Amino acid sequence: MEKQNFELEGQIVDVVSKRIFPGKVSITDGRITKISEEYVDSNNYILPGLVDAHIHVESSMLIPSEFARLAVVHGTVATVSDPHEIANVLGIPGVMFMIENGRKVPFKFNFGASSCVPATAFETAGASLGVDEITALLSMPEIRYLSEMMNFPGVLHGDMEVMAKLEVAKRLGKPIDGHAPGLMGEDAKRYIEAGITTDHECFTKPEALDKIKFGMKILIREGSAAKNFEALCSLIDEYPEMVMLCSDDKHPNDLAEGHINELVVRALKKGFDFMNVIRSCTYNPVTHYNLPVGLLQIGDPADMIVVDDLIGFHVQATYVDGLIVAENGKTLINSVADFPSNNFTADPIESEAIQVPDLKGDIRVIKALDGQLITESLRLSPKIANGFVTADPDRDILKLVVKNRYYHAQPAIGFVSGFGLKQGAIASCVAHDSHNIVAVGADDESITRAINLIISSKGGISIVDGDHEMSIPLPFAGIMSDQDGYGIAQLYQQMDEWTKRLGSPLRAPYMTLSFMALLVIPYLKLSDKGLFDGEKFAFTSLF
Repeated sequence: MEKQNFELEGQIVDVVSKRIFPGKVSITDGRITKISEEYVDSNNYILPGLVDAHIHVESSMLIPSEFARLAVVHGTVATVSDPHEIANVLGIPGVMFMIENGRKVPFKFNFGASSCVPATAFETAGASLGVDEITALLSMPEIRYLSEMMNFPGVLHGDMEVMAKLEVAKRLGKPIDGHAPGLMGEDAKRYIEAGITTDHECFTKPEALDKIKFGMKILIREGSAAKNFEALCSLIDEYPEMVMLCSDDKHPNDLAEGHINELVVRALKKGFDFMNVIRSCTYNPVTHYNLPVGLLQIGDPADMIVVDDLIGFHVQATYVDGLIVAENGKTLINSVADFPSNNFTADPIESEAIQVPDLKGDIRVIKALDGQLITESLRLSPKIANGFVTADPDRDILKLVVKNRYYHAQPAIGFVSGFGLKQGAIASCVAHDSHNIVAVGADDESITRAINLIISSKGGISIVDGDHEMSIPLPFAGIMSDQDGYGIAQLYQQMDEWTKRLGSPLRAPYMTLSFMALLVIPYLKLSDKGLFDGEKFAFTSLF
C-alpha cells in the first residue's frame, strides 16, 4: 500500500470543537494538511476512526494482523490492547510478537504491559512478569500503559510487588488500567487513589457511579460474553467525559459482523447525543491514553472513516495514515504469514482421569450466567453412578474439567450449570487467564475426546458429539490462528451453532467457557489446581 495525496469532501465531524460542518479535508503523505469549511455536494460524513478502548486481541483467535483485516471494515482504526493472554503463555517474547506482527499492517495497535502475569498464584501459567519485566516493557515507547490491575486485593493490602508496578507506571507517566468487579465505597476509593484510572468490569450502574465519583473513567463493555452496555449506556450523556466504549473480548464470528460501530448505532438509536457517543470511542480514548491516532485535525495522521449518515452509520471507507484500508464492506489489508511460537506439553488423558468418587453429600456447582463473567455458587445433590459423581444433563449439571497444558498433571474437576448441553462436550485452550484446557460436557468419554483433540493440535477449540467431532487448531501460543479471519469466523460459527443444537442456551458458549477458569472474577471458578472461591480468594472443596 502506498500513501496517496487526495481530498475528501462531506460533512466534517469535529470531535474537538464538537461541531459538524460541510467542507473538504486534504491529505498529504498520510497527514491532514488542510480542512476548509465550504459548501460541498456530498451528504456523507467524515469522522475520526473508531477506537476500542480495551480489548484482548487474542480472544478473537486471530493474530493482530488478521484481526486488523476484519476490524477496519467496521471503521476501527486503533485498539488499546492488553496482551495479557499471550503474556501468560509466552511472557515478554509473546508481547513482542504481538507488537511486531501488528506493525506489518496499517492499523494502530496500542499495547500495554500486562500487570498480572500470572493472574493469581492459584493456577499454572506459562510465564511470569515481575517488576523488572514490567519496567522493561513500560520503558518501551510501543507500550502505552499498564494493563488492567486485576489484583485489587493486592492494591488494597499494599502488596509490595503490586505497588512497585504501579509506581513504575506513574514514574514513566503512563496510565494504569483497572479491573475491580463489584468494588465500591471506601475500597473503590483506595483502589483509585493508588493511581488506577479506568475500569471495564462494572456490571451495574450504581457501581459505575460510585467509581466515577472518585474520579475513575468507566469503559462500557460489550463483548462476545460480557455484555454491560444496556446497564451502563446512560452514562454516555450523564458523564460524557468519563466514558469510553470497549469490547474486552470478541470472538471471530462476532468481529466479522461488527465492532465498536455496533455500539455507536445502538447508542444513537437510544437517542443519546451524537457528539457524546462519537467522542466516547474517538476523543476520549485518544486523549486519555495519549494515542498516536488522528482526531481529524490539521496536522493529525489521516485516521478517518466515511459513513453514509448518523443513524445507520454504515461505514463506506476506512483510512489509516491516509491509506484506504477498507471500502464498501471489504477489507483491503492483505493477510500476513508469520511464524508461530507455543508453550504446550500436555499429554493425552483417559476418561478414568476425570472420574469423581462419591464422597457423600451435596456438591458445589458453578452457575454460569449468560452475558456475564461473574458466576453464582449453587449447592446441589449429585447424580451417582457406580460410586462416581457424574454429569446430569437432565438437570443441567455438567462436568467441568481444567487440564494443565504446561506440564503433566492430573486434571481438576468440577460441575457447572447453565451450559445446557444434552450430550457431547466442548473444549477450549482459550481459557482466561492462563490458557490451560477447559472442557464441559455431558459424559466423560466426550469430555476426554474433546480435550485430546486440543492436545493433538497443541491448542485450539473443539466439539464432540457421538461419532462426530470438529476442531480449530490455534498454533500461535495455542490461542491464535494466522489463517484467513473470515474463514476462522465461519468455522467458529459452525461450532457455535452446533453447540447450541446440543442444547446450550448461551449466546456465546465458547466465550463463556473460557471464563470458567478466570479466578479474579467471582464467585465460583475452577483452575487447573482446583475449585476456587472468588469471594474468599481461596480454594474450596467440591463436596
